[in-house]
Amino acid sequence: MKTRKLPLHNKENGLLLKQKMSESIEKRITLSFYRYAHIENPAHFRDTFYLQLDAIGVKGRVYVATEGINAQVSVLENQWNTFKEIVESIVFLQNLRLNIAVADNGKSFFKLKIQVKSKIVADGLDDKLFDVTQSGEHLSAAAFNALTDDPETILVDMRNHYESEVGFFEGAIRPDVETFRESLPIVEALLEGQESKNIVMYCTGGIRCEKASAYYKHKGFNNVFQLDGGIIEYARKAQEQGLKNKFKGVNFVFDERLGERVSAEIVSRCHQCGDLCDTHRNCANDACHILFIQCPKCAEKYHQSCSPQCADFLQLPEKERFEKRKTMIFKGSVAGKGRFNPADL
Repeated sequence: MKTRKLPLHNKENGLLLKQKMSESIEKRITLSFYRYAHIENPAHFRDTFYLQLDAIGVKGRVYVATEGINAQVSVLENQWNTFKEIVESIVFLQNLRLNIAVADNGKSFFKLKIQVKSKIVADGLDDKLFDVTQSGEHLSAAAFNALTDDPETILVDMRNHYESEVGFFEGAIRPDVETFRESLPIVEALLEGQESKNIVMYCTGGIRCEKASAYYKHKGFNNVFQLDGGIIEYARKAQEQGLKNKFKGVNFVFDERLGERVSAEIVSRCHQCGDLCDTHRNCANDACHILFIQCPKCAEKYHQSCSPQCADFLQLPEKERFEKRKTMIFKGSVAGKGRFNPADL
């Protein structure tokens, strides 16, 4: 008798899963974690980890590679202890810091997706040239505040432009880039000639700074630091310890929420009307799906889409939309993330 192979991918309709999650009253905890480690057989680890997480209802997105793991997941509150036991049972994940979301409605993910990748973060670097474990010194929230109080310290945001547009640490260098890969040479050029200064980096949860700080140390920068746990952990520690919160605005996150508020300041504007707003949205027209910032007034006016073109397209019968999307060009077809141009309205 043949043994039935268990499905290791979600096969349910995505729209139904989203609806099911939106209607669920089960309490969930959203978190992220990563670790650089040598995984000899990522495919085998991926399948085993999928079965373990799926069995306890974990949702989220996990990347596995020979260099380690990068995960953003949502765990049922009543399965939290079991989840931690699973993580601790994996040798290279022991004593792992779990970055629990600051603002969490439990609706961050609606399915489990674990993929084997060539890297856990796309960086375009040749890892054979330097040791990723030789990363910059990790700074606690208090130490970060103290070091960045020094006007000679150089603070660098290692995130993309659409992330830093809605929230940032004041005084930080914020590269106008769409990818981490793109930011590395640009930041290096901006730092040229300042190899002896204190350089502090930050990102969402720490993983990009882990790689970037090791790379810049390899390139000759002597005093490289990184915010331990990224913005997520900083916001939590600042609140718990009564520290001054130096972060302004919203921390962009790569899940259904698209952001978690860290401070009351609104530092960006609606891409359509220019009113103060920091709510990211993907265009409701799936044929476009461009990421942009939209206020409630414009969301109503344009039916949660990025333009009159997309708003009109959404009103067409489904069959007509299906045919037209084969030939029509939308903003999402030609523009990068957050590159919405309101002049086109």
